Amino acid sequence: MTTDMGPTRGSPSSENQFAAPVLIRDRPDASIQSPVPLFPVPFPLYPLSMIHPWHDVTPGIEGLELPGCFRALIEIPKGSNNKYELDKGSGMLKLDRVLSSAVYYPANYGFIPQTLAEDDDPLDVLVYSTEQIPPMCLCDARAVGLMSMVDHGQADHKIISVLISDPIYSEFELASQFPRHIFKMLRRFFEDYKTLEGKEVEVDEIMPAEAAHAIIEDSLTRYEKLRRTGGMKGLRK
Repeated sequence: MTTDMGPTRGSPSSENQFAAPVLIRDRPDASIQSPVPLFPVPFPLYPLSMIHPWHDVTPGIEGLELPGCFRALIEIPKGSNNKYELDKGSGMLKLDRVLSSAVYYPANYGFIPQTLAEDDDPLDVLVYSTEQIPPMCLCDARAVGLMSMVDHGQADHKIISVLISDPIYSEFELASQFPRHIFKMLRRFFEDYKTLEGKEVEVDEIMPAEAAHAIIEDSLTRYEKLRRTGGMKGLRK
């Protein structure tokens, strides 16, 4: 025969598994609720791990077809001269460096989730929009062209895209519809900042959307193949 002693400290009852937030009354902002629980609580209240933006975000958009349309994860907002990039092991954003020249990113810069480019990084994407897009923000984009570079003798492809929900850039279907000066600025940006950092780079002409689609498909396939073999960084074992 057992006796029900009721809930003990650290073992909330089944009717109230999680403690209510504490209302702090000895501060001027007493209406603010503290997340500190009254009792130690089971682990579900605190997530065991973060979502990895490279591996845990699907690249497709409901109702739209890959590779023409996709989700992009922004690392660097347009107008920035800080180069942020994904830390592939942790999934967090890190400051890689401050650009060595008086230039700034001419478009929002990031990557397409669940892709693997030839340089073993997620596939780069430039998202043109009228406003800055904050770092680590997901957005829906449409490919309009491709800019290819040779960086230290290695191919470096960058998808050129537009923000689908942008009131101005969403009207551009092809890279050829852009004012030519926009892509002159884009090419000069990469040429200048790489040169002042002592790096050699060759920037090719902008190619059409069909070339971008082929690169996206290739990067999706490369990612899927390596993931099946357990070779992706940042994946939980």
